[in-house]
Amino acid sequence: MSSEGFFEQVYKVAKQIPHGRITSYGAIAKYLGQAGSARMVGWAMNASGKQENVPAHRVVNRNGLLTGKHHFEGTNLMQQLLESEGIEIIENQIQNFEALFWDPMKEL
Repeated sequence: MSSEGFFEQVYKVAKQIPHGRITSYGAIAKYLGQAGSARMVGWAMNASGKQENVPAHRVVNRNGLLTGKHHFEGTNLMQQLLESEGIEIIENQIQNFEALFWDPMKEL
């Protein structure tokens, strides 16, 4: 599978994450049958600015930390986008992570 094909598949999944919910890099990788490729999902999210309507801010690490926030413009854009969807964040940590988690293996 080419990395471009993989990125496109990642974007298809990410576009289905509902407003006010989050998922992890690893959950998307696992759904795509590439369980060890969480980092590649991160690279896809980092490159997603060239794509339309990819809610990269809804993809976080497996512990609910905003590890990708430095890839967004400004200092707090990722957090602001999540908070605008009603997600509470304290010190880069999503609160109520388990309840907000969207698992593509179960949802798609």
